[in-house]
Amino acid sequence: MIGVGEAVAAEIASQVEKFVRDIVVPYEKDARRDHHNAPTDELIQELRDKARVAGVLTPHILPDGRHLSQRETAIVLRMTGLSPLGPLACNTNAPDEGNMFLLGRVGSFEIKERFLKPLVVGKARSAFFMTEPAEENGAGSDPSMMRTTAVPDGNHWVINGRKAFITGAHGARIGIVMAKSEDGACMFLVDLPDPAIRIERVPNTIDNSMPGGHAVITIDNLRVPSDQMLGRSGEGFTYAQVRLSPARLSHCMRWLGACQRAHEIATEYANRRHAFGKPLIDHEGVGFMLADNLLDLKQSELMIDWCADVLDSGSLGTVESSMAKVAVSEALMRVADRCVQVMGGTGVTDDTIVEQVFREIRAFRIYDGPTEVHKWSLAKKIKRDWKAAHP
Repeated sequence: MIGVGEAVAAEIASQVEKFVRDIVVPYEKDARRDHHNAPTDELIQELRDKARVAGVLTPHILPDGRHLSQRETAIVLRMTGLSPLGPLACNTNAPDEGNMFLLGRVGSFEIKERFLKPLVVGKARSAFFMTEPAEENGAGSDPSMMRTTAVPDGNHWVINGRKAFITGAHGARIGIVMAKSEDGACMFLVDLPDPAIRIERVPNTIDNSMPGGHAVITIDNLRVPSDQMLGRSGEGFTYAQVRLSPARLSHCMRWLGACQRAHEIATEYANRRHAFGKPLIDHEGVGFMLADNLLDLKQSELMIDWCADVLDSGSLGTVESSMAKVAVSEALMRVADRCVQVMGGTGVTDDTIVEQVFREIRAFRIYDGPTEVHKWSLAKKIKRDWKAAHP
């Protein structure tokens, strides 16, 4: 990935940071929320209109269609993450950012025109239909367990199955549906809503930064034209790998920005709040927690940059993104937890975003692969490498 150079990316990031801090942050108390307390589409579109005027809408994709390198994207997406609303306002949020990356890399001209363009200009949201209900032993962290079927019927495919934890499905206009044909996994692009895709329920979850929640879905005889398949039948897992590592890493980028902001808030609190005759920060128990935050934030930044460089080299970076996802999500959990602790009672209220960041990071340790699944995968690699070295 060629990119535009880190100086240009830094300038874009500076513009994004100013927009998020000056324009987006005041919206954090906006009451336009759904019954899961997620931002409504009305609020999102208002913020995106402002981002469009400020020139920071979809800042990681240039007007000529070029995508920033992963290293450059890290600089920019970190700034969008300074507010839970920042990625939504700037159109760098999940799952849209990952879906845009995938369609930009492997979509046909027709697919890009019909499905990618509305996402890039911030006029539509999307959903990625892969995970399936655990009670049916469907695909979760192991996509090879996929039970949703795709059967050819003339110049169409007929898809049936159930999906779970489909982020943003409610209100999405574009869907990428994974199903299994006789050849293997397939990906299909669909317009939403579609009567054949029924939302059973949207469970309340610990996080609420993503509009539409994480829905449970029934797909009942969904008919999709053959030219809306991404690539060929059986290539779905290959395309999933194209999306997987950058999407994992962009989560790390955004939540690093969120934890940076939480640390700023906790630092402000610790310097202004007095207890036992001196500012809280002068008590080692508090000051050392903030010092530990600096260590975890910097280590997370370096881990992200390292993985981004691997991806920019052309590698799929599957192992490296697993390592980054584990290291960064666990480090940021420690940061968010310390921020809550430093702020005491105030830290568990919604007076600041610290409480929300704590909840969001807790969820991040599970989605895009739980820590334990990534460690298991890394352990298997260690075994393979050992066997290769000891034939």
